[in-house]
Amino acid sequence: MIDIWQEIYSTIKRNKLRTFLTGFAVAWGIFMLIVLLGAGNGLIHAFEESSSERALNSIKIYPGWTSKSYDGLKEGRKIQLDNKDLRITDTHFPDYVIKAGASIWQGTVTISFGSEYASVGLAGVFPNHIEIETIKLFKGRFINETDIKERRKVIVLHKKTAEILFHKTHTEPIGQFVNIGNVTYRVVGLCNDKGDSGEKPALIPFSTLQTIYNQGDKLSYLTIATKNLETIEANNNFEKEYRKALGANHRFDPTDNSALWIWNQFTNYLQQQKGMAILRTGIWVIGIFTLLSGIVGVSNIMLITVKERTREFGIRKALGARPGSILWLIIVESVIITTLFGYIGMVAGIGVTEWMNATFGNQVMDTGGWTTTVFLNPTVDIKIAIQATLTLIIAGTLAGLFPARKAVSIRPIEALRAD
Repeated sequence: MIDIWQEIYSTIKRNKLRTFLTGFAVAWGIFMLIVLLGAGNGLIHAFEESSSERALNSIKIYPGWTSKSYDGLKEGRKIQLDNKDLRITDTHFPDYVIKAGASIWQGTVTISFGSEYASVGLAGVFPNHIEIETIKLFKGRFINETDIKERRKVIVLHKKTAEILFHKTHTEPIGQFVNIGNVTYRVVGLCNDKGDSGEKPALIPFSTLQTIYNQGDKLSYLTIATKNLETIEANNNFEKEYRKALGANHRFDPTDNSALWIWNQFTNYLQQQKGMAILRTGIWVIGIFTLLSGIVGVSNIMLITVKERTREFGIRKALGARPGSILWLIIVESVIITTLFGYIGMVAGIGVTEWMNATFGNQVMDTGGWTTTVFLNPTVDIKIAIQATLTLIIAGTLAGLFPARKAVSIRPIEALRAD
């Protein structure tokens, strides 16, 4: 066995360039496969986390501007959503709507507690707001149906707002009273968010805001929790019927998509899933072809190696060497080269993915109104890395096996005549 190792070392030493090129093809194939999979996983993980922050069965409806003339009215009219739209949403689609809600934006206000104050946005919301948006209840409770019905003066503050108002006095926020202008609100809950930035608004019951701030029956946008809509086609049909119902209320063409902007989390999720599937397939295809290029490189080098050593094999056979020993020599050499450089490529690839994770592993994009994670945990399962390396080792072994079998099957006299 020692003789074999010495002979392999001697062969590699005599053919440094050839060995390096063979090893580089192996290492590069493994390295690129792992890096591509890592980068793709970073995008896919970010998408999955972003999708998990909101209810998939949620729809938000925003007002727009008409782009078509209809019923004697010109295009270019601004649509203003109102309480009648909320009632239509809640009562006209019992087979598809679990609960309808709405939000109304008051703007920036000053909240004070004692000598401390903070300027934040103020919004009126329904109880389903916490299910559809990315906010999470941190402490206390959220707005409930009784708050809506009785127009209670209760408020849910963002955690950071509560820190500004209560931190210096070490006061427990829940149950305390804060002032907004001449109106006093009791703090019933604290919320936190994941993904949204901006003003971190304070939240009060929708009906309370409409009453106190003279908003009439106007609202900023509608929110819907849906049921029995499990395909893109079913969601598209529901959206058409919904546009028709609200179009009758506001007198706009039901086919005018500009009059209402509908953000459907479920259809967006399915479309993004298709995009992620295409991305995942594309990465694997590129990675596999990169791996194949390494296999082809190993195969070509081994073919050349065997051809160059055909005369040597003839001399060995003439001196009494068995074909099996010659074959074993070539296989071991092939396994050593592919294993060594495959391991180097695997370690380098994992090292780059870990660097990407440390540097860009929680990359966030600020859109101005909110932030969203676009790159998260770009790492590769170690099992996949090992499997890819073993695949290349086996391929390298086979690449050396077939030409070697052909070479050792040649009679010694023919091998000695080889150039």
